[in-house]
Amino acid sequence: MQILNEKQETLIKEERQVLNDLRVSLVQFNAAPEDQETLADSIQQLDELFLLVIVGEFNAGKSAFINALLGDRLLKEGVTPTTTHINLLRYGPSQERTVVSENQHILTLPVEWLSEISIVDTPGTNAIIRAHEEITSQFVPRSDIVLFITSADRPFTESERIFLERIRDWGKKVVIVINKIDILESEAELQQVVQFVTDNARSLMGIVPEIFPISARLALRAKTGEPGLWEASRFEALERYIHDTLDESSRIRLKLSNPLGVGAHLVEKYLKISRERLDLLKDDFDMLEDVDRQLALYKEDMQRSFEFRMSDIEKILFEMENRGQEFFDETFRLARVMDLLSKERIQNEFEHKVVGDAPQRIERRVNELIDWLVDADLRQWQAVTEHLAERRRQHQDRILGDPGIGSFHYDRERLMDAVGRETQRVVDTYDRRREAEAIAEGAQQAVAASAAMSVGAVGLGTLVTLLASTAAADITGVLLASVIAAVGLFIIPARRRYAKQEMSEKVAALRQQLVTSLRGQFEREMERSLEHINEAIAPYTRFVRAERTKLEEMSASLEALQTHLDHLRVRIEEI
Repeated sequence: MQILNEKQETLIKEERQVLNDLRVSLVQFNAAPEDQETLADSIQQLDELFLLVIVGEFNAGKSAFINALLGDRLLKEGVTPTTTHINLLRYGPSQERTVVSENQHILTLPVEWLSEISIVDTPGTNAIIRAHEEITSQFVPRSDIVLFITSADRPFTESERIFLERIRDWGKKVVIVINKIDILESEAELQQVVQFVTDNARSLMGIVPEIFPISARLALRAKTGEPGLWEASRFEALERYIHDTLDESSRIRLKLSNPLGVGAHLVEKYLKISRERLDLLKDDFDMLEDVDRQLALYKEDMQRSFEFRMSDIEKILFEMENRGQEFFDETFRLARVMDLLSKERIQNEFEHKVVGDAPQRIERRVNELIDWLVDADLRQWQAVTEHLAERRRQHQDRILGDPGIGSFHYDRERLMDAVGRETQRVVDTYDRRREAEAIAEGAQQAVAASAAMSVGAVGLGTLVTLLASTAAADITGVLLASVIAAVGLFIIPARRRYAKQEMSEKVAALRQQLVTSLRGQFEREMERSLEHINEAIAPYTRFVRAERTKLEEMSASLEALQTHLDHLRVRIEEI
């Protein structure tokens, strides 16, 4: 490249900085190694000579074209693939070949024109050895301009169309050369081929690139001793375009524009990947939020159902209290004064008529409540498990971007599988009986502790009997020391009022103990269940949040780089 002026030096310095920033972003994104390498090559390209890359199918006449361009038979020609590696043609005082690697050779030639422009001869795009095509594909992004050679006898083949799509995606300047026009029989045939290539190029690339029909074979013969063939070769127009149109300013403009094209292609590629991943994560967030909503509704429904079930237990106590009030009204009368002298009789009668089967009914209700809580907990785990499984089924075939890029998809799927396995494990190992016994024991201990009774010997039903019967036991003992008159006029009515009040207070205390203790146990079980579910999905939740933050930052960075690249492109076009 010629020495740059101050404006061009500023542009190339700024461009190198932007591309290096992109390079850092791709490393952070864990981009594909080949993309990182391509960008690194493009940055290096800024310091190299102008690079003219020749591509096309084998037997399209690429080597013959280069020989014609340089005016001598410097490269081997043939009807079978003769170029099995990249040949980089540079200026040198003598003709020498240097093997850089298995896939790349450098050929120096004493051709003055090569002092400003290097030529790259590539293997055929349709070579039998697929590695050759891969070599060519990897080298094209380094080019400043691409001369695509197609043959007049089979123009614009399917492999050529596919390869041109790749070149188009890299944003390269493309010139199409239709070789071997000397095999066509008439000008009409030639125009038909040119029109065919023009139409297909427009359809594929969105623009009509420069198209030159030539005969490399006739051009080389004209330059090596048969000048009468020069006009028929139609090579002059192409040669003039390469020598004159690609002047110093044009070469500098292309030299600066092509790395921008590579950068823009990579920015667009990874912006698309990051946006697709964000879309996928949005679905994940929606799923997690849906789980949160389900758990919140589950808790509300459970609390509402719990209150209904507790009201059934309280109803049993209210009914027992009403029976107690009726019992004391019926029993604490002067007509039954002799019965009142028997504490054991009154207490037995009280237990039979008032307490009755209330303890057993309460026990059944409490057991039903515990069974309901255990079953609801299991159903909620099953719902979460099915939700996660359905999520995996919906997206198991959804491949975003390049699945080989980074560990995003692997980490995401691994975490989803782990969460799914954990929830399924809980469901599979859910011991309904053990869970129910644990909750029952907790409720019993809580009630017994609040009543200051022996934990091991007192059940909920026994507690009801003890507390309720005390109302009768506390009343009858005082009657033995009373006289009949006093009993009839004062003691019995007073004791009846006292008994009814005691009954209300003791049942109220019992109800409060049961409700408070069972509600506390219920709340603890609910929190334990919800916490267990949240802990199971926590690793995936953290991953989704962290990845969203990372991808949002990466998208913002890539968008800023995209804007900078666009501004640079405009300024370069003004050179």
